[in-house]
Amino acid sequence: MLRSKRKVIIETERMTLRQPAHSDFRFWASQRSDSHDFLTPWEPTWAADHLSRKAFTNRVYWAQRAITQGTALPLFLIRREDQALIGAITLDNIRRGPAQAGTLGYWVARAAARQGFMREAIEATTHYAFNTLDLSRLEAACLPENKASRGVLEKSGFKYEGVAQSYLQIDGRWRNHVLYANLRGDRRGRTDIGLA
Repeated sequence: MLRSKRKVIIETERMTLRQPAHSDFRFWASQRSDSHDFLTPWEPTWAADHLSRKAFTNRVYWAQRAITQGTALPLFLIRREDQALIGAITLDNIRRGPAQAGTLGYWVARAAARQGFMREAIEATTHYAFNTLDLSRLEAACLPENKASRGVLEKSGFKYEGVAQSYLQIDGRWRNHVLYANLRGDRRGRTDIGLA
């Protein structure tokens, strides 16, 4: 189990992945607000106070607790060239014991989309999960029509495993999701179904 007070920092080729800080509020709220129409078709409905300082403060405290308790690893994507916050990735629902598994979720700002940042973040987080946290399985889910998310998962070594009916409420409706997983030492070969 992680159970550490130290800050988690993961360096990639173009980014620093680190836990949220209170000083990130303005940048986070700005990116989320500017990307609202881009993100909301793929996310649960935002609460009325989603972009408020209080909600963000709660998010930061949750991140600190989750990292300390080893239950999640919430990280912001900071582009190194200009120190811009461009998205987030969270390894959540970390399960120990026989499972040794966790679930990935992520978002990227509209202005940083389709530039390879999320693939870089997924691959770095996967490496950290397998080699530092000693997890054995990472799972991710997305809407069947989210070709960008499916593509980045497949390019990052995740393999299609099936469909979960009414998996999450997205944009106010229960929606089916396609399920992907990445296994440490995966020997399954290609299992993607294409992005037709």
